[in-house]
Amino acid sequence: MKNGIRLIHQQVESPAAHFGIIVNTGSRDELPKEQGIAHFIEHVIFKGTKKRKAYHIISRIEDVGGEINAYTSKEETAVYASFLNKYYDRSMELISDILTNSTFPDRELDREKEVVLEEINSYKDSPSELIFDDFDELLFDGHPIARNILGTPELVKSFTREDIFRFLQNNYHTDQMVLSSVGNISFEKFLNLAEKYFGDIPAHLRTRKRLLFDHYTPGIRRVKRDTFQTHCVIGNIAYNSKDKKRMGMVLLNNILGGQSMNSRLNLALRERHGMAYNVESNYTSYSDTGQFNVYFGTEHENLERALKLITKEFRLLKNKELGTLQLSKAKRQLIGQIALSSENRDDLMLTLGKSFLLYNKVDSLPKIYQKIEAITGKELQEIANEIFNESRLSTLIYE
Repeated sequence: MKNGIRLIHQQVESPAAHFGIIVNTGSRDELPKEQGIAHFIEHVIFKGTKKRKAYHIISRIEDVGGEINAYTSKEETAVYASFLNKYYDRSMELISDILTNSTFPDRELDREKEVVLEEINSYKDSPSELIFDDFDELLFDGHPIARNILGTPELVKSFTREDIFRFLQNNYHTDQMVLSSVGNISFEKFLNLAEKYFGDIPAHLRTRKRLLFDHYTPGIRRVKRDTFQTHCVIGNIAYNSKDKKRMGMVLLNNILGGQSMNSRLNLALRERHGMAYNVESNYTSYSDTGQFNVYFGTEHENLERALKLITKEFRLLKNKELGTLQLSKAKRQLIGQIALSSENRDDLMLTLGKSFLLYNKVDSLPKIYQKIEAITGKELQEIANEIFNESRLSTLIYE
């Protein structure tokens, strides 16, 4: 649109529709004294506008059987809704009202601060979740990406309406917003609704660039905690969102410790040796860097043995190129997972929006499958030698 907001829509035959706005702003865009404010805004944006109170915001969608939600990550914030197809107008008007007319009443801010503080405390009670944030601090030491998305209790308590409006002014830019939609209306109708509810937002373009991450130093940290299990994360920095090796890293991560029960790490630690209930590997790409990690929880006495088994799997992938049958099976598995996930149209709407936000395009499923099929065993081996390089790995242990 004229103000820089981009639109993407996929028409589907379904009684249910999904719409959201995705903003290229997250916790890494906060100043040190603002830590946690992007997430706090995600909470309080539902607490009142110039024409609606908090109850009326929630009821506007839920009264007709829909749902409204939001999330904050390191690099993006999204507000989105799922609803019956005939309520497109109602849903887009509501999200526009939330985005442009939120008033952030002081009484509501004070109440929601308590909610966020409880969320922080809940997180601290879950070492299997908290360890990932602490690992970010180890990996991205001193950089904004390292900061916990929730913030600290002290900073959350300090936020004012003025702080919120300042952050929105500095970080919510129209050329960094995408309206994403999946539902049974034409693109023309979607465009008309978008112009009606978002077209009058004044253009506000981004000029400030993010602080790039360029100073990784591997580290090992052990933390004493009163837990029944030892929790461990081991990993390395990895490829950014636009790196040509990103898709190969996605496939390699899926082979090693992806969502399937037959991943190499699940077979090695859980199925063969029974020493972990949960073992997983994860790959997250950011605009300028990325992260790969392996997480597991085990009995205290099994820690060193589990680490040796993980290191063994790393070495196998580094030293031996996957055979034709192994590679073909791995590709079929990933393609199948992507195909199934695309059937979740709530996720599809967010995926379309994020892809358009980052790349200004969306690859079709056949195009994605083609990219996966083009990955060679040699490429995967090269990636394994870069990312699983033992001299470059960082380790965090709760014991």
